[in-house]
Amino acid sequence: MNYEQLAQDVLKGYEITDEEALALLETPDEQLLKLLDGAYTIRHAYYGNRVKLNMIINTKSGLCPENCGYCAQSIVSKAPVEKYAMMKSDEIVEGAKRAAASNAGTYCIVASGRGPREQELDIVIDSVKRIKEEHENMTVCACLGLLQPEQAKRLKEAGVDRYNHNINTSATHHENITTSHNYDDRVRTVNYAKEAGISPCSGVIVGMGETKKDVVNMGRSLRNLDADSIPVNFLHAIDGTPLEGLDELNPRYNLKVLAMFRYMNPTKEIRVSGGREVNLRSLQPLSLYAANSIFVGDYLTTDGQENSSDFAMLEDLGFEIDREPFEKNE
Repeated sequence: MNYEQLAQDVLKGYEITDEEALALLETPDEQLLKLLDGAYTIRHAYYGNRVKLNMIINTKSGLCPENCGYCAQSIVSKAPVEKYAMMKSDEIVEGAKRAAASNAGTYCIVASGRGPREQELDIVIDSVKRIKEEHENMTVCACLGLLQPEQAKRLKEAGVDRYNHNINTSATHHENITTSHNYDDRVRTVNYAKEAGISPCSGVIVGMGETKKDVVNMGRSLRNLDADSIPVNFLHAIDGTPLEGLDELNPRYNLKVLAMFRYMNPTKEIRVSGGREVNLRSLQPLSLYAANSIFVGDYLTTDGQENSSDFAMLEDLGFEIDREPFEKNE
C-alpha cells in the first residue's frame, strides 16, 4: 500500500473504505514508519505540531450499577477502588485550577453511574458556571453517563462545551462487554448532546477481545456520528474486573490503530487516552504522529505518568502545547 498517496487522497476529500482501513491495521511491522508518516501528513495538515492537553477529575467514584467488564467502578468489579459520592462544587472548581496549572486546555468532569441524578446535575451545572467565570478559555467536558435531552440542554446553558460518552466497542461486540445497557443507548446520548449544541466526544477501548474488523467498525461508527473528539483507550486490565488478565495488545499494533483512526477521521481530535503508558510504553512519542491530544495526570482509577515526563516528551518531539479553545475542523 502507498500510505503517502492514500494520505494525499484523504486530504483531497477521499473517504477510505473499510477494506483499506483493515489493511492499515494489518500493516507489516517493517512498514510501520511509512504508515505513521502518512498519518502525520494528515495530522499536520489540520493540527500542525500542536498537542491538546486534557485533565480528568473523578467527581464520583464507584457506586455504579452497570456491569461493564473493563471498569473497576462497576457493580461486578471486585477491584479495591475508592468509593465516594458526588463531590461538592468547591472541589470540582479547585480541580479546574489544577488543570489550568498543568497547561490542560480541556477539563473533564467525570462521574460514575448510569446517568446523573438531578442533584448531581445541579452540582455539575453550578461548578461549570463558576469555572467559566474563572477560566473563560478553558474547554469544559462533562462525562456523566446516559443523558436525557433536557439534561443535555441544561448542561449547554451552563457552559459545557463538550460531552463525552464513548461507544467503547463495536455494535456487534458490545454485549460481550456489558449487558446493563445497549449500544444504541450510547449512540442516543451522543446525539442528544449534539442536538443540544454540545460538541460530541466519543471514543473506544481497544484490546477487549474484539477483532480487527470490530476496530474498523468503531472508526466508521465514530465518523458517522461526527464525533469532534475521539479518545482512543487501550485496555489496562484491572485485577478484580471481568477482563482481568486480558493482554492481547502490543505497542506496534496500537500505533496502527491510531493511524487508522487518523486516516478514517482526518479532521478530528484523536486523543491517546487510558492505557497509554502501559500499552505504548517506550513508543509513546510515536503515537503523536497520528494523534494530536493526550491526557495529563491520572485517569479515573489508574495512575498516569508524571506531567514532567509528558512535557519532556513534547519538547523532545518539537511539538507545542495547544492552549486555544476548541474549534471545530471541517
